[in-house]
Amino acid sequence: MSKMTAQAIPVNTKIITPDDNLLEVIDRYASHQLRKGDILAIAETVVAISQGRIIRPENVKPGIWALLISQFIHQDGSLSSPFALQAVINEEGTLRTVIAFIVSSLTRVFMKRKGDFYRLAGKQAALIDDITGTVPPFDKYIVLGPKNPEKVVAAIKKRFGVEAAIVDANDLGRTQILAATKGANIQLLLRVFKDNPAGNADEQTPLVIVRK
Repeated sequence: MSKMTAQAIPVNTKIITPDDNLLEVIDRYASHQLRKGDILAIAETVVAISQGRIIRPENVKPGIWALLISQFIHQDGSLSSPFALQAVINEEGTLRTVIAFIVSSLTRVFMKRKGDFYRLAGKQAALIDDITGTVPPFDKYIVLGPKNPEKVVAAIKKRFGVEAAIVDANDLGRTQILAATKGANIQLLLRVFKDNPAGNADEQTPLVIVRK
């Protein structure tokens, strides 16, 4: 049996800020294009920004654990910044973060397994974007992961009558579905976003309509 195919339709919007209501943005830019059976996918960073989950680094004071642990994070990762790591500690708790660091250090050395820190330290560890990780003007901010993503997609489905998902995708082909309504085809979304149709630079296409 052949795999179900789908069309990805990126939707241009203005730059979304904490002053914006996400539902109103969708109504203005995407609602006229939506059809029955569509899945509306929203970039997780944009959801977080609309919720005001942004922090200026100068407003974060890294503690001893953030300063220590950040030295062991690969330089390509957001958590190599002690400011971003402290933001995660503030969200997930010091104890959980320290335990995640200790356990992941052991599994990396003795089991040659990578990535346990992000799995153990809580959702925010994997979702946070350090400065330069988003489009201007938010490239000067630390952007946390969105709050209550399940409630966000439920509200979108209730208002617009289509399935919805919050997606974290990048140009390396890594995709995570943070939340999706019950009728959304997760495997279809993962295939579609393998090529990151929303882009990771300045395309201003934080909404993508997935149409079968």
